[in-house]
Amino acid sequence: MIFICYYSKNVIILLDEYDTPIQEAWLSGAWDEAVYFFRNFFNAVFKTNKHLQRGLITGITRISKESIFSDLNNPEVITTTSNAYAKAFGFTESEVFEALESMGLGGEKQGVKHWYDGFKFGNIPDIYNPWSIANFINNRGEYDAYWADSSSNELVNSLIRRSSPDIKKTMEHLLQGQAFEAEIDEQIAFHQLADNENAIWSLLLATGYLRIETVVRKGRLLRKSYTLRLTNMEVESMFSKMIDGWFRTSETTYNNFIKALLINDVDSMNEFMNKIALQSFSSFDTAKNASKGDEPERFYHGFVLGLIVELEDRFTVTSNRESGFGRYDVMLEPLDKDRDNAYIIEFKVRKPKQEKSIEETLANALAQIDDKEYEALLIAKGIPPQKIRKYGFAFEGRNVLIA
Repeated sequence: MIFICYYSKNVIILLDEYDTPIQEAWLSGAWDEAVYFFRNFFNAVFKTNKHLQRGLITGITRISKESIFSDLNNPEVITTTSNAYAKAFGFTESEVFEALESMGLGGEKQGVKHWYDGFKFGNIPDIYNPWSIANFINNRGEYDAYWADSSSNELVNSLIRRSSPDIKKTMEHLLQGQAFEAEIDEQIAFHQLADNENAIWSLLLATGYLRIETVVRKGRLLRKSYTLRLTNMEVESMFSKMIDGWFRTSETTYNNFIKALLINDVDSMNEFMNKIALQSFSSFDTAKNASKGDEPERFYHGFVLGLIVELEDRFTVTSNRESGFGRYDVMLEPLDKDRDNAYIIEFKVRKPKQEKSIEETLANALAQIDDKEYEALLIAKGIPPQKIRKYGFAFEGRNVLIA
């Protein structure tokens, strides 16, 4: 301790983003080695260090529950829902608006609020990320995902890619501007992330990608249920880019698939979809709970998200909604009804005990669209039947057949 020897004073130690190397260790399979090192490190630096005046540790996972802190059990923990220091984690709205006025950007207040507001600490709403605001002002009012692009999102990326179909469907709803309910445990531990799906939402809340809208207590035990939504446009932009990248063996291949869909080139759709499926499955089937039977279902949910990213400027994309006498899988309603067709897509996984071949599975998918009259909703909105395209997607392992 050179400073102590020279100044004869105890030191203040600041450790920012303590869990970044922990995340990398978890992702790369070096968890046990990292735990051994950091357990000893934290004990020596923050607990038994007689020269420590005060220590400050920041990160996205709560330290009191993590095994790397088993030798450090005396810190005061402040989380996103704590009221202590709530105004100290970012700029308040009044500070942001004052800065915009002083820099001649007062007319951008509502745009800045839409893009960068949404953080809430304790009971204090409308907290802004300083990095985003500083970069927005420095770039003279140019909107971009400054904060989301400044950090590694590999942990979040990995968890969502390997998650269940339900998680992917919820991500689809979030990208459409919807909210959802979940139970949140702020005491996230890394070893829970692979097995506890709610831990994913806890992580996204802790990292700032989700915001809390309401909290209610439910059931006999009065457990807290949180209504969550994507924090702002900056976060939505980040997730759109992330999901877009999942489905690109190359940019040309993916774009060609979308073009084939829009011009009804079924042969090209089959060729490109099988390439994309092989590429996507190679990542999705690494989840511990994945099985051969649910691989196509995982791909389906991820693919829907990919469609949203690519086609959101031309279509309203919805899934699993009621129409006719059932619930369709995917519907693309054109924003310009004169230019574009509407699309109904039904996905089916082959059931060997019920279907002799993947071709029979595909026929059942197409028959279901007609039998359930899924086009009723589109027709009610003024889209003529001749402008409604119906596609069946049949899956068998990594094989895809489209008609």
